[in-house]
Amino acid sequence: MLELRSAQTLGAAARAALGVFLDRADAALRASRYQHHGEMRRAMLHLRPDGGYRALVAVDARSRQLVDAADDPALRRSLTAWHQVRSELRPVAFDVERGTARAVGDGTLLDLDPDSESETSDVAHTLAQLRARGTTHLLALPLFDLAGGVVGMITVEASCPRAAGRPFVWHDHETELELLADLVTPSLLGQPLDPPATQGADPLLPVIGARTAALVRLLAVFADQDETLLISGPTGAGKSRLARWIHARSTRHGAPFEVVDLNSVPPAMQMAELFGWRKGAFTGAVRDQDGSVARAEGGTLFLDEVDKLDLKAQSGLLGLLEDRRYRVLGDAGSARPANVRFVVGTNADLLADVQEGRFREDLYYRINVLPVRLPSLAERVDEIPDWAAFMLQRRHASAKPGRGASLGPGAAEVLAAQAWPGNLRQLDNVIRRSYSMALADPGSESEDLVVARAHVAQALGFEQGGEGPVSLLGQLAAGAAAYVAAIRDGADPSPDLDAAGAFRGLVLRAAEQATGSREGAFELLGQENLLVNRNHHKVWKREMARLARLESMLED
Repeated sequence: MLELRSAQTLGAAARAALGVFLDRADAALRASRYQHHGEMRRAMLHLRPDGGYRALVAVDARSRQLVDAADDPALRRSLTAWHQVRSELRPVAFDVERGTARAVGDGTLLDLDPDSESETSDVAHTLAQLRARGTTHLLALPLFDLAGGVVGMITVEASCPRAAGRPFVWHDHETELELLADLVTPSLLGQPLDPPATQGADPLLPVIGARTAALVRLLAVFADQDETLLISGPTGAGKSRLARWIHARSTRHGAPFEVVDLNSVPPAMQMAELFGWRKGAFTGAVRDQDGSVARAEGGTLFLDEVDKLDLKAQSGLLGLLEDRRYRVLGDAGSARPANVRFVVGTNADLLADVQEGRFREDLYYRINVLPVRLPSLAERVDEIPDWAAFMLQRRHASAKPGRGASLGPGAAEVLAAQAWPGNLRQLDNVIRRSYSMALADPGSESEDLVVARAHVAQALGFEQGGEGPVSLLGQLAAGAAAYVAAIRDGADPSPDLDAAGAFRGLVLRAAEQATGSREGAFELLGQENLLVNRNHHKVWKREMARLARLESMLED
């Protein structure tokens, strides 16, 4: 407990806690009849407060040192143990050689998986990986929060072939080990994650904050797996960017990376989008078309918004994940093999969807192999300044190669104070808007661009739900910035400052709409003298013609 109290990070705390579990397990083994025939191998902390991984920490039994999961491919799979612990709400002991599991206490034999004999089942993969590293017995202990929910587990592994098929030493020390788990859980949950490692220049993941550092370390371990990875998190938080980063770090990086946003695929076309079709397979199928599975052959397929799959397509995806084969729509030939790694994204609570009948339970467990949750941007406030700077420089490099751009004093603080319900996508929009406003300022062409606090504040004023009214000057500045941006993008091959005079026409037209008549518009704008001699007709005609030219220019 003293070590736990002095720990400054989760890694240090986990090392202290896991060391105690290994000490007690070693003592139990030495006091048993297997003292000369076995050894403890490692202990691991699987912290999963919301179902997805928050941290994975391992300690080697011999050295008592932390094991880098990236250096040990075996430290990657816990789904079978996790399911049993969450279901039983008590410790579960696994006999790896026999492929069985028993509840610690009454010794109840547990049903691991009805498909456990299948080579593609999670149980088969888990047992194969444990056997490959010499593990014969594994104990999984649940970690409970104050409300009684399972927020993680601690696993302890042993190698003792002579004890295969027999009760292992866990059964004689269950009370002590459960008590230890209850004692260390509050300290582990309260520890901050380890700080991010020094970042290199990675265009796919240029910013790693304190909240995402542990997640990125896990994903670096998971990247070269072929098991399905489930990334949950709010819309716009960066799931597709993370999926692309995972592909780039995997052994499949030289093969295609295919993205399917299922939110944009009508239910009737979801099966066709996944598996492709042959000419005549359905109305409108005028030619053969490969599906996303074929296009991703040898690489990675990212299925975003998987909760939008209808039940029929869910059944098809389940079959694909189980058998790794699929059939093209309208093809009478044999099923095709699928050499694809699946990464799945969702912003929904899939378990709640399962309980309400909107998502198949068997598919949920098939895609929930390596689950992680990407926090919202509001949970990653420390990242906002760096993301804003990256987005600004990327925008400027595209428009002005070789020129610099930066945020002025106070600009990052204004951004960090926002809630960002739209996450990174919303931040990028605000940065683009701020950038356009900065370009509209005099002198922006003569030196490196600085996006000032005022530009950011004006850009934020246009966000739905933004705090406080936006000044009239700010709105005019935004309109001017948009106009300049359109000119830069080539809206007018021969731009002329006089075209900006069309703003008068916009004001006149708005005033007419507000008052219900042209005469009322001129009165509202203090131009009653033009009404005396009916000169307002000439002015109206001139300004509307200028406005029409501007509208035509921008429409083209």
